[in-house]
Amino acid sequence: MEHRVSLITMGARDVETLAAFYEALGWTRVDSPDGVIAFDLLGQTLGIYPLAALADEIGVPESDLGHGAMALSHNVREKADVAPLLDRAQAAGGRLLKPAQDVFWGGHHGYFADPEGHIWEIAWNPFSALGPQGEFQWNGVG
Repeated sequence: MEHRVSLITMGARDVETLAAFYEALGWTRVDSPDGVIAFDLLGQTLGIYPLAALADEIGVPESDLGHGAMALSHNVREKADVAPLLDRAQAAGGRLLKPAQDVFWGGHHGYFADPEGHIWEIAWNPFSALGPQGEFQWNGVG
């Protein structure tokens, strides 16, 4: 298996509201004929799919999907970029979970939940510089 995540699929009860949230963050929507609303990212795609359809596709009851203990992270180039992105997420309808603050390991971060409860971290990591296109690697892109 190659080292990559190609597609992140989020199950949503209200697909259009969730898509509008990501559009309000500045992401460009790409519709597809199969019911997925997609947002192309750097090297992968975020897909929003009806929760009931995702459960049906997997073959489990919708109640089995719930919310897993997972956070998606968006790393930024500068420490000062964290708080404005958290503000933008709140203005778009997200819920602030943790305001921007310094972290014990030397970085700076905060958390929000999108309208369906998916958790995002906005982080600046001084030890993992982003590449020219914003690409992230644990020890920095070099």
